[in-house]
Amino acid sequence: MPEDNFDASDARHYQDLWPELFEPELVGSTVAVLADMAGSGAALEFGIGTGRIALPLSRRGVPVSGIELSAAMLERLRAEPGASAIRATRGDFATTRLNQRFTLVYLIRNTITNFTTQDEQVEAFRNAARHLEPAGFFVIENYVPQLQRLPPGETTQVFTATPTHLGFEEYDLRRQIAISHHYWQIEGELRTRSTPHRYLWPSELDLMARLAGLSLRERWSDWARAPFTGDSREHISVWQKPI
Repeated sequence: MPEDNFDASDARHYQDLWPELFEPELVGSTVAVLADMAGSGAALEFGIGTGRIALPLSRRGVPVSGIELSAAMLERLRAEPGASAIRATRGDFATTRLNQRFTLVYLIRNTITNFTTQDEQVEAFRNAARHLEPAGFFVIENYVPQLQRLPPGETTQVFTATPTHLGFEEYDLRRQIAISHHYWQIEGELRTRSTPHRYLWPSELDLMARLAGLSLRERWSDWARAPFTGDSREHISVWQKPI
């Protein structure tokens, strides 16, 4: 089971820490794609967090459930307007099972990398497949590891640098682990975080999907459905369960 890295302070300041995730255009395009895939069915979010996407998706008329490891994030979610319409369960999304099938299961914002072993990541795919109706979709949003941008012999790469946020990854190439380090200036205080993540490529995700009985249907570089290319730094991948 992954470690719960989010406490009450993290949940309270989540939008302050990641303001770019709450940009209306990004939220709108994400919800539009997910609502289209859910159709007239129900959706399940793995790692529902504070409801950044689940709440507006629910307001679009999609019945939404979620699984979340962090008690603090769930508490924050349940305090949000409209949260009573969402069925949120505490647990890790590799093993927690709900007594329901869904048209759509989705896992966004690199959350698959919170599992630091390949076995756990494989089980997350299998758990998604268990929850899907025939012909249902499993969607993952994840970054593409940028190892080709590392100078020879280097293992550290800065991925964001703004006046309020410095973020860099420290790669352990032998174990396929990246330690993400963050430094924020929030309300005049310095906040820090360092967490391990198992990075993986789209091709490895495709193999995990095949092991779970799913097949690749679409892959884009963003929620606007731009084509995925060799230069893409992130991807939205869609796998489908057979009929």
